[in-house]
Amino acid sequence: MTKVVIVGGVAGGMSAATRLRRLQEDAEIIIFEKGPYVSFANCGLPYYVSGEISDRDQLLVQTPESLKARFNLDVRPYHEVIAINPEMKTVTVKNNAGTLEETYDKLILSPGASPFVPPMTGLDEATNVFSLRNVPDLDAIMKQLEEKGTAETVVIGAGFIGLEMAENLHARGLKVTIVEKAPHVLPPLDEEMAAFVTQELERKGVTVITGQSATAFEEAGKKIILEDGTILKSDLTILSVGVQPETKLAKAAGLALGLRDGLKVNEHYQTSNPDIYAVGDAIIVKNQITGADALISLASPANRQGRQVADVIAGLKRTNKGSIGTAIVRVFDLSAAATGLSERAAKLAGLDFAVIHTSGKDHAGYYPGATDVILKLIFNPQTGEIYGAQGIGKKGVDKRIDILATAIKGNLTIFDLPELEFTYAPPFGAAKDPVNMIGYAAMNLAEGLSDSVQWHELNDELAGGKMLLDVRSEGELANGKFPNALNIPLNELRERMDELDASKEYVVSCHSGQRSYIAERQMKQAGLKVQNLDGAFALYKTVRPEELEYV
Repeated sequence: MTKVVIVGGVAGGMSAATRLRRLQEDAEIIIFEKGPYVSFANCGLPYYVSGEISDRDQLLVQTPESLKARFNLDVRPYHEVIAINPEMKTVTVKNNAGTLEETYDKLILSPGASPFVPPMTGLDEATNVFSLRNVPDLDAIMKQLEEKGTAETVVIGAGFIGLEMAENLHARGLKVTIVEKAPHVLPPLDEEMAAFVTQELERKGVTVITGQSATAFEEAGKKIILEDGTILKSDLTILSVGVQPETKLAKAAGLALGLRDGLKVNEHYQTSNPDIYAVGDAIIVKNQITGADALISLASPANRQGRQVADVIAGLKRTNKGSIGTAIVRVFDLSAAATGLSERAAKLAGLDFAVIHTSGKDHAGYYPGATDVILKLIFNPQTGEIYGAQGIGKKGVDKRIDILATAIKGNLTIFDLPELEFTYAPPFGAAKDPVNMIGYAAMNLAEGLSDSVQWHELNDELAGGKMLLDVRSEGELANGKFPNALNIPLNELRERMDELDASKEYVVSCHSGQRSYIAERQMKQAGLKVQNLDGAFALYKTVRPEELEYV
């Protein structure tokens, strides 16, 4: 009989425990959890703050009693493992009664990650500053909200959890300010895609401050000092500036660490000690696209890793193939999702890549309720390999990014995207799905049928002597226009082609990029040199509205 001790529950630890029981009925399985809850929905915690999830018990997925009854697991909450002795194959555990030693044949570490807290003066004296990683954290936040007079809140960090907290605090009727050190909110997304999220936050009345960090707290946390000297008032502050692997226990046991003190594991989840395994937010994984070390703190990979490590211990052939970091967040009426590499990450990795943006509808445009889905694809223009994708929209973003994540995992290329067949009826999609369309657009670039200029390249291209041609209708110009741009509506372009100077090079734009591509093809076949402004006016207006003219 194998004795397996698991340190830490939730996604990785409990997936390992329950899978191992299904494979080995005679194994002795003990789970030590230092907190009160071994299985809870940590991704759902922000939604209890607003009352969208109204019953706290809904967040508690399993209890020690239910796990004992169904899986015969020995689950011990309030048991903190404080030391590992790899030579003796024992762990030292602290509980309310003192300490004890427990032996193991195999040890699985699933300690997760802890909130990263940068050095800030006065933080220790602040009584209204919280992080949100578990149910006790949530209880402390709710106590502050319900017992104190709370009106003004500050969220420090505009990643996924920070934005979820901002939305749910706002839903309680509170004033919310977001502070983000990066140049834009939602740093995993590229700047132009994150700009849509900033717009949505500001539309709802959330104050967004980027390029700044909090440096000090005063008056027990009631005052926050930013690095430029700005003073914010706060009744409640949420720290959400990232996480770091919780590996102090592993380090003390002499296990090998790597990137940002994450635990090194092999493809079978073994640490530097072959009888000690590790899964979840604490381990270093391989980015499946680049092969580089990465820390990816997401629930889906942690669940998969927990199941796979149980398979390995049970003798099944399983390997960790890596992760690509697929994630989504709702920000009021908008969804923002990403998978794989961002444009910035592709550049840092030294990859040969191209970028394309498209705008489509979540379902047939003529069917009531259709909304925009804006997609961005990062890919290799030579091989067609898909490096990453991002999506923004009110509806249907999850579906498209899930498809593109599957394409990456399945080694599909841009040339395969138009071949994908999806369910179609007007209420559900379009005959040419946005994923099909971005495949077509990427193929046009790869095959030389189109040449693009990115939004951040436009000013340099114009400064170099190129002319900007806007093929929107005259009525559309009332919504804003590029300064000094020529305007010839697309439907008049063939008849007015002689108004263009064959000695000039042109950048052509419309609202979203589709009509300007048609114009590009007409102009090229007329012998003109032309590029298409990728994402066109709509994207440029979102990122750089101050550079446009408005009637």
